[in-house]
Amino acid sequence: MIFRNATIKDLATISAIENICFPPNEAASPASFAKRLEVFPQHFWLLEAKGEIVGYINGMVTGHKTINDAMFEDAALHDENGAWQSVFGLAVAPVFRNNGYAGKLMQHLIEKAAAQNRSGVILTCKKHLTGYYKKFGFEDMGVSQSTHGGEIWHDMTLYLHSKEKV
Repeated sequence: MIFRNATIKDLATISAIENICFPPNEAASPASFAKRLEVFPQHFWLLEAKGEIVGYINGMVTGHKTINDAMFEDAALHDENGAWQSVFGLAVAPVFRNNGYAGKLMQHLIEKAAAQNRSGVILTCKKHLTGYYKKFGFEDMGVSQSTHGGEIWHDMTLYLHSKEKV
């Protein structure tokens, strides 16, 4: 099992996993992924097992404490000097599910964010997934301003430094 940064050569596989894991109104397009891979490839990680891509996690770095819809649309909003590592997508191909791979991807992103001295990690998720993210230390900050895909999301925040809560 290895973690590595995604490249444009992985685009077809990433897009295929995305379209299996997310409904059309929420799924990122191949063009959106291509832009993310161009602008912030160092924040787009793949997990491979036996030479196959199991899943991925990605998100820009930002100075904002929550994700807004413009971030999904415009990779150029990435700010490498920002305090917050976002999570735009966490997906594992169905054939590899129930093996803890999503958790390994999340833990990898959290470790990278901590090593880069980020204030924390932010994401949005549907209400039924808040408990999953709480297992990693995320706090449910309530209903998000994001209406990505016409859905209701919850802002989740993981503080890597307790001083940030003040």
